[in-house]
Amino acid sequence: MSALVRLLRRLRVPTAVLAGLVLAAGGVVGTAAAPARAATSITLNGTSGGRTFDGVGAISGGGGNSRLLIDYPEPQRGQVLDYLFRPGYGASLQMLKAEIGGDTNSTSGAEPSHQHTRSDLNCDRGYEWWLMEQAKARNPNIKLYGLAWGAPGWIGNGNFWSTDMVNYLVSWLGCAKQHGLSIDYLGGWNERGYNVSWYQQLRSALNSNGYGSVKIIAADSDWSVANDVNSNPAFASAVSAIGTHYPCGYRSSQSTCTVPAAALNSGKPLWASENGSDDYNGGAQAMARGINRGYIDGRMTAYLNWPVVAALTPNLPYPTMGMALAAQPWSGSYSIGKNTWVMAHTSQFTSPGWHYLDASSGYIGGNRANGSYVSLKSTNNSDYSTVIETMDATGAQTLNFNVTGGLSAGTVHVWSTDVRSADPADHFVHAADITPSGGGFSLTVQPGHLYTLTTTTGQGKGTATGPARGALKLPYSDSFDGYTTGTEAKYLMDWQGAFESVACGGGRGGKCVRQMSPQKPITWDTLTDPHALLGDVSWGNYTVSSDMLLEQPGYAELFGRAGGHDYDRTGGQNAYRLRVSDTGAWSILNSNTDGTVATLARGTTAALGTNRWHSLALTFSGSTITAVIDGATVGSVDDRTWAAGQIGYGTSQGETAQFDNLSVTPGSGGNDGGTAGAIVGVGSGRCVDVPNQSHTAGTQVALWDCNGGSNQQWTTTSAGELRVYGSDCLDAAGQGTGPGTKVDIWGCTGGANQKWTIHSDGTITGDQSGLCLDATGAGTANGTLLQLWTCNGSSNQKWTRD
Repeated sequence: MSALVRLLRRLRVPTAVLAGLVLAAGGVVGTAAAPARAATSITLNGTSGGRTFDGVGAISGGGGNSRLLIDYPEPQRGQVLDYLFRPGYGASLQMLKAEIGGDTNSTSGAEPSHQHTRSDLNCDRGYEWWLMEQAKARNPNIKLYGLAWGAPGWIGNGNFWSTDMVNYLVSWLGCAKQHGLSIDYLGGWNERGYNVSWYQQLRSALNSNGYGSVKIIAADSDWSVANDVNSNPAFASAVSAIGTHYPCGYRSSQSTCTVPAAALNSGKPLWASENGSDDYNGGAQAMARGINRGYIDGRMTAYLNWPVVAALTPNLPYPTMGMALAAQPWSGSYSIGKNTWVMAHTSQFTSPGWHYLDASSGYIGGNRANGSYVSLKSTNNSDYSTVIETMDATGAQTLNFNVTGGLSAGTVHVWSTDVRSADPADHFVHAADITPSGGGFSLTVQPGHLYTLTTTTGQGKGTATGPARGALKLPYSDSFDGYTTGTEAKYLMDWQGAFESVACGGGRGGKCVRQMSPQKPITWDTLTDPHALLGDVSWGNYTVSSDMLLEQPGYAELFGRAGGHDYDRTGGQNAYRLRVSDTGAWSILNSNTDGTVATLARGTTAALGTNRWHSLALTFSGSTITAVIDGATVGSVDDRTWAAGQIGYGTSQGETAQFDNLSVTPGSGGNDGGTAGAIVGVGSGRCVDVPNQSHTAGTQVALWDCNGGSNQQWTTTSAGELRVYGSDCLDAAGQGTGPGTKVDIWGCTGGANQKWTIHSDGTITGDQSGLCLDATGAGTANGTLLQLWTCNGSSNQKWTRD
């Protein structure tokens, strides 16, 4: 080991910097993790042809994935926004696609429409306008893109491909103009095919209404639209680019990207207009491949990650996907993911309008397993950047570069990220500067890394960090009086329908929350009744109460212990619900993600009627659930299916009910004791996690970054169980009692293999086996499976409760 390297290590220089040290003329010799292979020569030729780069960015939409960000306190809210949008700081997004709300669930919740009815228009609803404004304030050059997932049911009498929908998009552009926003791109219907004549009608309407500069992207589904672009000149004239979703495979490694000849020959820019759907850390390797390989394999010139941020509660679908995790506005806690730094390796070193250099892009040594590289040159025809990924390489590789064709012969700045590392100090590091000699220089690249070589400057890495996570404390209340009409109440997340602040009806002053959608929407996912959720998934024993007014015959609901959702198959929700109708009929319901709704109790009280205020309450104390209407207890049941979860409001389809004076007060421990919480490994700092939020019996639990997800919330019961999702237990598989028995989830049976003892020394032992809950192989990485093992006092057998 050289004296220089020993010195750098004593100074705690990050490993990514050590790995990125280069050999250049008069430069520094660095060490490698493994012996370098034979050098590969790469020519960076500024005269090479190549397509125009359109940008990399992300998507706010497909539900409420950005919903909670607006509720963050400062300075944390501004810090997250800086990491997403500020040039030379974090992800530095070059494009933001925003959902055009339709009052219907579109994966992770619903976004409000600017026109709930034909005669209704409010350009200040929701948070997408705010988010686009914040993005533009930080980066005036960011491109904005609008796309609808669903729409209010009045449009075309339920027909999306209608003149009503064209006019709806034009009115949305008018709202954007009111907010000082210029929309660059507009799509049709997310992942629901296309209608050729409708796109042509949309183009004509945009032109005639002063939006001729807005470019249409088709069809945000698959590549089949290219066939009609090629065969229909009028359609081709209407469409500016072809955008498809997951062209490198859905939630795949993105090792290979496929584009048919019809698309390549269309003459249109080709975009990966939605990609990702991966964890904000776990998706980094796939993204690193996909951004590069999308161009190499298919000449795609834009890459949009879904979504931009995970700012939603963890019981909703895809709770950790995005560039960052920001799911706790009450604590201000947030985490910046590795996806941010992978994106930065392209976004901070390029701009839309740059050109790819085809002759200077490809696979290292012609072998995909070695990694890939793409080169782009600036509009000044001198500056350039080359992005190199070695996700699948098995050893160090030396690359010899020759710079020609008018590209700058100046200093080359090297930035690197060890994508395999969990240490933030190894992410987005300015590793070295190289002075080329005779038009050439060399770089030794390490496996599992991402590098950018650039002649540009101005890049940087933000230093702000968020506070620790914390539960939303009880009691919690909201009178709703402080909100502007049309806005969403703090922390209240729409799942279906639209719950907004309005002037109260029924002779009451002040503001209330009203369900605004008066008809069945044009859905993207499975239709459910309108409902919205609020609170912490760890809330266990509490009383939720609220005033309620029905505006028309129908019913309203008060939710409690609301947990996971099945967003596409059934639309089902794990929850208890108190349902009351205008006739006075009431019921206590138990619903689940299978779409099953069981009636636990029912009865009739005095008719509630319409336009009259009433009070509702649900109390949870262990397994006892008590319902109260207008101060009188109407029913009490014993059920232990759901141990913890959020509160919420619901209505029947089209019922525009109002709610006021929300209150959530803590209760006693009851039979099951306490609230849910995480189990954190002392040795790993990671949580006991049900992989992929699976509900499948027999799923082996594992370690994963703590994210507050419902699949990481474990409730200790008086019976000695550790419950997740309310009804599944931590389980010694097959009633095994020997070392190596896998630990999984299974429906609670009361069996001895589902009983656990938590000891003061941090160990958790199975009552049946006497063995310790153990991270296999003393592993600490994400995905390390858990098992039973002979207790040995090691840190991989020590746990804390969060």
